[in-house]
Amino acid sequence: MTVMEAMAAVRIRVARPDDAPALPQVDRSAGELFRLLPELAWLADGEGMPVARHRELIAQGVAWVAVDQDDKPVAFLEAEVFGDELHVWEVSVHRDWQSRGVGRALMTAAAEHAARMGLAALTLTTFRDVPWNGPFYTRLGFVPIAAPDLGERLRQVLAHEVAAGLPAARRCAMRQTVMPRC
Repeated sequence: MTVMEAMAAVRIRVARPDDAPALPQVDRSAGELFRLLPELAWLADGEGMPVARHRELIAQGVAWVAVDQDDKPVAFLEAEVFGDELHVWEVSVHRDWQSRGVGRALMTAAAEHAARMGLAALTLTTFRDVPWNGPFYTRLGFVPIAAPDLGERLRQVLAHEVAAGLPAARRCAMRQTVMPRC
């Protein structure tokens, strides 16, 4: 299936509370990709975000799903507004749908929403060197934030990730300036 065919087979929409129970399975499937990196393979065995947390983020209205022709979620993006920034907590694409433009489409939906809301930027934290993390976001226009330029919120997010076992040297925060809507 080509990228165009894959995108024709999925639809991006705002997530609904009844999507929440399907999202942990999408997350676990997406995490399988970490098995390709022996030093990070343990991430594939993680519990992932609980359904209750998915519901909390969905209730804020800044969560999107990519759904198949049966309206079943195959990918999701969950975010949260902090001041004038939309922070992307997670983007997960089921392994059967990876490398087909679905993650990019979800990020576009988030950026368009941020522009409509008049927000200044999107932020996220990620692995700086994992191909489907930092390099992917760089291709989308995200720029790493240097440690001295990190605000307190992103500093705390990174510290929490390190406390949870993620390697500090491989983590970074990134920012994408939102292009205002004309």
